[in-house]
Amino acid sequence: MLEVSVRSLGVERNTNTPIVVLQEKDGDRMIPIYIGHAEANAIAMELAEVKFERPLTHDLMQQVIIGLGAELSRVVLTRVEKSTYYAELHLRRDDHVIQIDARPSDSIAIALRLKAPIFAAEDLLNISSSEETIVPEISGETLDSDTLKAAELKRRLEDLNPEDFGKFIP
Repeated sequence: MLEVSVRSLGVERNTNTPIVVLQEKDGDRMIPIYIGHAEANAIAMELAEVKFERPLTHDLMQQVIIGLGAELSRVVLTRVEKSTYYAELHLRRDDHVIQIDARPSDSIAIALRLKAPIFAAEDLLNISSSEETIVPEISGETLDSDTLKAAELKRRLEDLNPEDFGKFIP
C-alpha cells in the first residue's frame, strides 16, 4: 500500500464528468477516478474549508464516527474492476478495526474531514501509470494549488444556488 493525496479535482472535458486525481506521496504516479457531482462538491467544499450551517452527508458520517468513539485510521483503495474502483474505510475503536466497503469518492470526502490518510494498492498506481492517458483532459478549473486557490474556490462555493446543481426528479 502506498499513501496518496488529492492532487486535483475537476471536470473531464469530453463527458462533463467530475474526476478526482490521486497522486502517490513522494511520487509521480496518479489514479484518476470519475465521481459523481455531489461527491465532487463534498470534496471541493472540504478542500476549500467551506462549512455549512447544517451537516451534509459526509459531515454526518464524520460525526457518527466520532460519536461512536471511533477514529478513521485510513482509507484504502483496494481494487478496480470493469473501470469501477473499490475502497474501504478502516475504523478503529479501542483495539478493534472494522473495515467498511465504500465508494472511493465518499471515502475521500470523509478522509479529508477526519484528516485520515488515504492509501492505494500499488497495482492500482501501476495500472494507471501504464495506460496511455494517465489523467484525462480536465477543464481549466481544477482544484490543485496552482490553478484555483482555496479562497477563490470558497467564494465560488458560497455563491452557489441550489439551481446550479440542476433539477433532480425522484
